[in-house]
Amino acid sequence: MASWGLLAAGASFLAFRGLHQGLRLLPTPESTRDRWMWRNIFVSLIHSLLSGAGAVVGLWLYPQMVTDQIHGHPFWPQVLVAVSVGYFLADGVDMLRNQTLAQAWDLLCHHLVVVSCFSTVVLSGRFVGIALVSLLLELNSVCLHLRKLLLLSHKASSLAFRVISWASLTTLALFRLLPLGWMSLWLFRQCSLLSCAKVILYGTALVTVGRMSISLGTHILIRDVLQAQPYPFVLVHKTQQTKTGEPVSRNNSTRSLKD
Repeated sequence: MASWGLLAAGASFLAFRGLHQGLRLLPTPESTRDRWMWRNIFVSLIHSLLSGAGAVVGLWLYPQMVTDQIHGHPFWPQVLVAVSVGYFLADGVDMLRNQTLAQAWDLLCHHLVVVSCFSTVVLSGRFVGIALVSLLLELNSVCLHLRKLLLLSHKASSLAFRVISWASLTTLALFRLLPLGWMSLWLFRQCSLLSCAKVILYGTALVTVGRMSISLGTHILIRDVLQAQPYPFVLVHKTQQTKTGEPVSRNNSTRSLKD
């Protein structure tokens, strides 16, 4: 089983790297000045659609994975987790090739934690249920990526952007914060049955993603709903834009959660 998982992760890595390179040959919206960021977010959107939909289908068809998160599960959900491993590795490589380490630091740490957790699932064939629940977060990421693409295309004042902002907040509560809370409760109840290393690894992942999710939700609520002002465009050479849309200075390494 581990060999199939590693094969799926490797194939996914090559596929997403190929997609990153292939998009360089296709035109991007003329209003988009940061073309690399647009391509990177578009690839992330593809992954979120694939993994989020796969998680919903898997939990719908095999609800036993919710009651028994550690053991019994069909084969293809493990492949889905392996595909996500390949994506996060490919995205990390893409960021390192196009950004400085200081710019990508937070997201690279996030990717490292996620890859470490998912790799234990792929190699051991256990905890597939809990990994599939964690992929529900990608349903919120779909909205976040659409929001970012609209920002990059200078559509922050459009009705579509307002709708996506509200959808981002709604799905953040339903498919990000609720699953994170449920997984935290699961880890608390199972900590006596897990090794100390796994408790630390999974706990670190939950804290990392939870902190970034709360920060991101607060930012969207303030900027998109309470202030409801168009985002000013900031030249790329003066600032960098995070993958979820807010401009930050190059001296600030804090990045918002993308996946």
